Amino acid sequence: MITRKSPAELEKMRRAGLLVWQILHELAAMVEEGVTTYDLEKAAERMMRDAGARPAFKDYYVPAVGARYPFVLCTSVNDEIVHGMPSPKRVLKKGDVVSIDTGVELEGYYGDSAITVPVGEVSEETRRLLRVTQEALEAAIEKARAGNRLFDICSAVERHVTANGFSVVREFVGHGIGTQLHEEPQIPNYVDRKNQNPRLKEGMVLAIEPMVNAGRPETRILKDGWTAATQDGSYSAHFEHCVAVTSNGPWVLTRP
Repeated sequence: MITRKSPAELEKMRRAGLLVWQILHELAAMVEEGVTTYDLEKAAERMMRDAGARPAFKDYYVPAVGARYPFVLCTSVNDEIVHGMPSPKRVLKKGDVVSIDTGVELEGYYGDSAITVPVGEVSEETRRLLRVTQEALEAAIEKARAGNRLFDICSAVERHVTANGFSVVREFVGHGIGTQLHEEPQIPNYVDRKNQNPRLKEGMVLAIEPMVNAGRPETRILKDGWTAATQDGSYSAHFEHCVAVTSNGPWVLTRP
């Protein structure tokens, strides 16, 4: 069931969303050659604790894996798409890109967002991958308006990505969000005719998250059981925002 949030609930989600934005902003500033993904993890954990927030990801049970996720961040490097696990052995180097995905629970409501950050100078094609993925997210946000349908959001991502020669990941999707991290509806980054296509209404909050591969769309799960990577080894980018559908248009809760 899709739940719609009251103005008071949206304000609480806004506070959670801005905390996530602040954390990601500070983590992005830390990204440089020689930093480990575990360095980012420990900094994020400290910021959440200092803010009195609960990590949304840590201890989250995933039935498909049969385990609880052990970190507050997902840090996915280069060909890793999502759910990469922080490690003191994963040292970032020049030319890498790292997707940092995180969420918090604050006052009973969730915020969830992701960015992909280059490490030093990256190739022109990699810069283009990041730019196109961000543009696809913005195009999707623009469609998060009362009276539109879910497929308007999905189609906006798919059209922009494929027009630029990249591919959308199909196995992982965006989602509704509120008092739970994952709520209805699921939000694919392509038009899936088997998926529900509800009309968007005021009070709906959507976590929209394009996951875009430079090469083919096929994925594989690494030996850790969590990390999803591209099948062909191509780089991947991931950006995410929580967006409320309001009478004044889309309200991005996870940025100022």
